[in-house]
Amino acid sequence: MNAVYLIPLLPLLGFAALVLMGKRLGDPLSGWLATAAIGSSFVASVVTFAALLATDVDGRSVTKSVFTWLDVGGLHVKASLLVDPLSMTMCLFVTGVGTLIHLYAVGYMHGDSRYPRFFVYLNLFAFSMLMLVLGDNLLITFLGWEGVGACSYLLISFWFERETAAVAGKKAFVTNRVGDFGFLIATFLAFSTFGTLTYKGMFAQVDGAAHTTLVAMALLLFLGACGKSAQLPLYVWLPDAMEGPTPVSALIHAATMVTAGVYLMARMSPVLHEVQSVQHLIAWVGVLTALFAATIACAQDDIKKVLAYSTISQLGFMFLAVGTGAYVAAIFHMVTHAFFKALLFLGAGSVIHGLHDEQDMKRMGSLRKWMPITSVTFIIGWLAIAGFPGLAGFWSKDDILAAAWADNKALWAIGVFTAGLTAYYMTRQVALVFFGEERWRRADSTGTSDTGDTGDTGDKEELTEPEPVAANGHGAHDGHAAEPHESPWTMTVPLGVLAFLSLVGGAINLPFGKAAFLERWLHPVVGQFAPELHVATGTKVAIGAAVSGLAIVAIVVGFRLWATRPDRARLEPEVLRRAWGVDALYSFLFGTGGGLLAAESAAVDRAVVDGAVNGAGSLVRLGGAQLRKAQSGYVRNYALGIAAGAVLLLGYAVARMGL
Repeated sequence: MNAVYLIPLLPLLGFAALVLMGKRLGDPLSGWLATAAIGSSFVASVVTFAALLATDVDGRSVTKSVFTWLDVGGLHVKASLLVDPLSMTMCLFVTGVGTLIHLYAVGYMHGDSRYPRFFVYLNLFAFSMLMLVLGDNLLITFLGWEGVGACSYLLISFWFERETAAVAGKKAFVTNRVGDFGFLIATFLAFSTFGTLTYKGMFAQVDGAAHTTLVAMALLLFLGACGKSAQLPLYVWLPDAMEGPTPVSALIHAATMVTAGVYLMARMSPVLHEVQSVQHLIAWVGVLTALFAATIACAQDDIKKVLAYSTISQLGFMFLAVGTGAYVAAIFHMVTHAFFKALLFLGAGSVIHGLHDEQDMKRMGSLRKWMPITSVTFIIGWLAIAGFPGLAGFWSKDDILAAAWADNKALWAIGVFTAGLTAYYMTRQVALVFFGEERWRRADSTGTSDTGDTGDTGDKEELTEPEPVAANGHGAHDGHAAEPHESPWTMTVPLGVLAFLSLVGGAINLPFGKAAFLERWLHPVVGQFAPELHVATGTKVAIGAAVSGLAIVAIVVGFRLWATRPDRARLEPEVLRRAWGVDALYSFLFGTGGGLLAAESAAVDRAVVDGAVNGAGSLVRLGGAQLRKAQSGYVRNYALGIAAGAVLLLGYAVARMGL
């Protein structure tokens, strides 16, 4: 069990070593060092998991203290690690998928001028996420929470020479600060209510806390979760996060940062259990976010933007599960999503690499002939996220929809429709990228697409990843057609492993009695707070069959529509291309509106604040000018003044004597 100390320590040591020696090690040794650090952390996670699995069920919650962090008045906070089934589940897929992403980045970032610095950030990111999930109290969790936020800023804006990347990093940072405000206030409220910040200490007192206090705490923590896990209305940072290198997209969107909000909600299940109204809110926000993002993904042309909105949608499914009390289903989908979404992002990166930084799907086509490994693995990821029967996404999404059916039929109906949209827009992506004609041959130097699509009148900003690699041509794209090429083994091996996990990952929680390992594993943490699902077996089978049938129909329809024609403008309305105009609305409210507010504030400052200060100065100056007249410098004037004063004093004395 002591191996748990190594889980966050090894990435931290990798970070420190790269800070000191990264430039000296250079490319690719610094990448291999970072990969070895996170890979060793995965080994430590496996060892700790095995030790916990060998422990009796009642003893699967162990706190390992490192040192006393704060001891001020009544605030006692130890830097302690909580080893329980939930934290170890998170550690396993964070370090496991994180290792594959690090390995992929060794090849993908080859030739970048800041290659060592990239892996400095990656290792620090991994350390922060591990502290977030291992912390035994809200303050340690918040430390990791802020750490992944800071690292996301550094990684999203890694190519800060591009204004779009710099703006995207700032947008992610500022948006997350809104959610972090909720987390911080909830932490203050928890300490004032329970007198402790440890999870065990708080949960032991939940029954005696005031209902309104628990509601406020749950809402504030949910605000934090909405920011970190990109739910309505704080989702806007995540699509722009595509400005970072593709390994960053995979790390943030699949295994680390965006899962933090779902983890926090599952960790706080004893509190949510007491406030059913907040749970209903979480479910509705989740399902509406899933639907909203799925509609936008149907009309995006950038290969990574489709996956970005898909991530927002899949996170919505996880919050739907949390809101219905199906915490195991939420964690189950989080794990399977880490497999197939990391696969899809890394596959997209391989396509971008093979096409010399091309990201517009309308300028791709027929790549399965040129990139067989990438295409096969990407197709597996597509079928998994689409909910094709038997693959990982089918089992986890089916669990969520079954919970929604038992809780609220309207939630279920929206969830099923969104699942169908998922299958459709992912099929559209696969058809445009890997099937049809070789449209990349007709791309010209102006960056326009020769697809005949005259219906798109929106501004289509070309997003490319400027990786200056002369050796293999990656990053040397000059706008002219170039022969696609398969990626190196450091990139294809992670694709193969993730494809395998996307195929069989659902086996960790099959709905067949003892085969539901994850449910039994997580029961000591969330089991008593999850409501019993009163859904007959026959109903579950019927629901699963209906959802699978809808997914297959959506796949067939999507393939027939997009495999041969990339120019169906009617199916890509401008309102969806522009993401329902929410970014423009936010820009108006917080950009234009903020500018107007600042201008009015400046006017008030000039009229009131500056007016008061300047008025006091003018009054003193005027008074001084009048008093200066008494200082003429003539002796006769001063003598006259003395005489006048004497007369006044004499008159005053006479008047007093007469009285």
